[in-house]
Amino acid sequence: MLFNSHVFILLFLPITLLVFYWLGARFGARVCRVWLVAASLFYYAWWNPAYLAILIGSLLINYGIGFMLTSTPDGKLKKQVLFGGITINLAALGYYKYANWFIDNANVLTGNNWTLEKIILPLGISFFTFQQIAFLCDAAKGETREYRFLDYALFVTFFPQLIAGPIVHHKEMMPQFARDDTYRPRWDNISIGLTLFTLGLFKKVILADGIAGFSTSVFGAAQAGAQPGMLDAWSAALAYTFQIYFDFSGYSDMALGLARLFGIKLPMNFFSPYKATSIIDFWRRWHITLSRFLRDYLYIPLGGNRRGKTRRYLNLMITMLLGGLWHGAGWTFVIWGGLHGLYLSFNHAWRAIVKQHEEPQHGPIRWICILFTLFWVVIAWVFFRAEQLDAALFMLQGMFGLTPLPEGATSSLVINPAMVWVYLAILAAIAWFLPNGLQILNRHEPCYEVREEKDAELPRWQGWLRWHPNRLWAIGMAFALAYCILSLSRVSEFLYFQF
Repeated sequence: MLFNSHVFILLFLPITLLVFYWLGARFGARVCRVWLVAASLFYYAWWNPAYLAILIGSLLINYGIGFMLTSTPDGKLKKQVLFGGITINLAALGYYKYANWFIDNANVLTGNNWTLEKIILPLGISFFTFQQIAFLCDAAKGETREYRFLDYALFVTFFPQLIAGPIVHHKEMMPQFARDDTYRPRWDNISIGLTLFTLGLFKKVILADGIAGFSTSVFGAAQAGAQPGMLDAWSAALAYTFQIYFDFSGYSDMALGLARLFGIKLPMNFFSPYKATSIIDFWRRWHITLSRFLRDYLYIPLGGNRRGKTRRYLNLMITMLLGGLWHGAGWTFVIWGGLHGLYLSFNHAWRAIVKQHEEPQHGPIRWICILFTLFWVVIAWVFFRAEQLDAALFMLQGMFGLTPLPEGATSSLVINPAMVWVYLAILAAIAWFLPNGLQILNRHEPCYEVREEKDAELPRWQGWLRWHPNRLWAIGMAFALAYCILSLSRVSEFLYFQF
């Protein structure tokens, strides 16, 4: 069951929400939590009931380990328990996500023909595994304590963030569920939640899905062995660049909006990353909670920047390589992560040379930095999108004019290329010149953490886009929601559901 499906929007969501507040009025918080956990488990089981056992098993094991960590005094035993808990989680993730890939690579290296039954990746395992690893680490530090299984189950399974994040901390979520007013309907939560959900649905259904076919045709042809020309290759690369942008931005807004309908503020996970003026800035804006997890639980434990420049760059490379592998079992994802590791290393080295650490805020220098950053992001997206390394190389050859075939021989890969570039120009203008959902609702605290930088607030000339709880916005969002629902001719998965 996807956020952008009729069954979710017209049945699951309104039923879950109405029963939640009815139970809150009649029976109180505890019964509400039971209902929300049950609804979240139903939501997860809708995709494949067989994998519900994996989620519940993960809950039970990690709850038990967390209980042991909170009741074990500091010392060697606590470290062993933590190490064991992390190992169990990574072993489960490794089996379901990487076992087939490891076998295939071992066969290539050894010439053997080992086989393993095809393993279907359980939905959301990457996210709920990392979230529980973070919980175990926080429990070992004494930063969180949870003795009630119901509350822990709600922390992990809360359906707005179960499948594709954001990756949340226990201390961010559970204090909100402990408040009595969470279980009473408030019109500000309802209106803000519906606005964010509608903005996100529009981004997914109209913008992301609208451009998806252009990239699919060319990347599919490259996968089949065709070598696209320069126009085709750049059209497809940029189409995917904006497809994944609006797809993930749309999901992030929808997740925040859904949680807010239930009185919960999730942390921001996406903040206009194509406005980034450096790769460092990009990773402060793209998949923010994953970046936070990798920083806090991988990069810093490896030593971070505390052991000299060489070790810092090595730690960056290790972190981003593993971050790439987290996204998928394939060498293209490893290369994507490695490229971003190199980008970050060069970015930090450049800042050390010029001794400039602030991002440019205005003027032509800012736009040069934005375009330069986006160029390298697009190059990396080619590897992220391509299913095989050969397809990625074919795409890059086309993009840099290295295709041996004449351009005219592959011009048919993109139908009506002029239309593609008009669409790309519109999407670029939206990404660069319009505020994001969090900026539009900034004054109403749309998420757990409001971005403190200057760009969190709308500039004066965009003040007319600031959200207000009035009739005009209500009518506009109602028409937008209706239009999106009527446009749901087919259900398309969010790209990050694959990871």
